[in-house]
Amino acid sequence: QVKLVESGGALVQPGSSLRLSCLASGFTFSDNDMSWIRQAPGKRLEWVADINGRGLATYYADSALGRFTISRDNARHTVYLQMDRLTFEDTAVYYCNTAPVTLPWGQGTQVNVSS
Repeated sequence: QVKLVESGGALVQPGSSLRLSCLASGFTFSDNDMSWIRQAPGKRLEWVADINGRGLATYYADSALGRFTISRDNARHTVYLQMDRLTFEDTAVYYCNTAPVTLPWGQGTQVNVSS
């Protein structure tokens, strides 16, 4: 059974850092490029970052470039998103999925940036 379980979201102040995790199961993780995608309140899904199957190539949305780092541990079937210098605009539910999206969505993890 394919499953994506995101975790690590929290309520933080602007300028803080968070590390999100996504544990994947039910498919050959290392064969798949992975994405982080977010949805802010009242807005459409927004792509954040991609990483290829071996973890050697990464791609970022302009909003994430220079502040976020995507990485993966294929032995642990986990993809990470290190988020630094968070701003109010980063408030969203964060999801992982394959790149392109092919799997059922997980529950996501909520990130709230508030003073």
